[in-house]
Amino acid sequence: MPSSFIESVRNRVSQVVVGQDIVVERLLIALLTGGHLLLQGMPGLAKTLLVNTLASAMDLAFHRVQFTIDLLPSDIVGSEILDPNTNRFHTRKGPVFTNLLLADEINRAAPKVQSALLEAMQERKVTIGNRTYALPTPFLVIATQNPVEQSGTFELPEAQLDRFMLCHRLDYPSLEEEQEVLRRSLTLGLKKDRKGAVAKTAFDTLESKPVVKMKDLVEAMEQTQSVHVSPVFTQHVVELVRKTRDRKEIELGASPRAGIALIQSARARAYVMGRDYAIPEDLYELAEDVLLHRIRLTYEALAEGLTGKGVLQDLLVSMDG
Repeated sequence: MPSSFIESVRNRVSQVVVGQDIVVERLLIALLTGGHLLLQGMPGLAKTLLVNTLASAMDLAFHRVQFTIDLLPSDIVGSEILDPNTNRFHTRKGPVFTNLLLADEINRAAPKVQSALLEAMQERKVTIGNRTYALPTPFLVIATQNPVEQSGTFELPEAQLDRFMLCHRLDYPSLEEEQEVLRRSLTLGLKKDRKGAVAKTAFDTLESKPVVKMKDLVEAMEQTQSVHVSPVFTQHVVELVRKTRDRKEIELGASPRAGIALIQSARARAYVMGRDYAIPEDLYELAEDVLLHRIRLTYEALAEGLTGKGVLQDLLVSMDG
């Protein structure tokens, strides 16, 4: 059975967000492993609400940055400011100094701003001026992204994408779930403030009191690290990652970092599912989220109408054989 930590977080999220069980699972995997998560989907699918709900459920420092075209790197990591009274510089730390950073609509900012997160995501530290500062622990980036075909978006560079352990693509809710979303919206009521009032949104239903504490998270992370991964499982991961480099339709294959991400996320999924060992199902369930954003098809493959998802599915089928 899943731990009380997992159940407490899931219950809090279900009070605010309808469905999206797979997304909640991916959020928990990222949290337990310290791996960064990219959520991709059309506007209105509750990506931001999900992350806000997760943050409210836990005793973690939380900052949100809305990425826009005019955002500067210093708006994220911080800057040195001259004090006119002392004629000395002092450091103003940016919102990256937190436990959970929500990079909202990350691909609406210019590439130089996206790159400002690279050092923080990989090394858990940032450089401001000529000084380097360690970030709080744990430190986790959860970014949301609109489809790159939309106007006003910039495609994330490969180096940036590779820093995300998982990239999950959200689908529209089912008929029953969408009906429940609308039903809940009818019961929200008004938020009154002095003489005025405004219609409530789902964000107004968030509770500020966390349901789990930092020590609960640390304990869950320790238990995740003790989940058994067999040599056979590791061999299959290596085989799958190397297949992405040998396939003629793939121009850019997955790096060893992808294999590490697949094993670590499989461990966390096993823990979320209440197991102390990883099974092949974990590999197949997570392969798309771990590998798809790390591979790039050749021009010829794209011209033939092939997709990265289709090629990856062929690789997984070949593993069964």
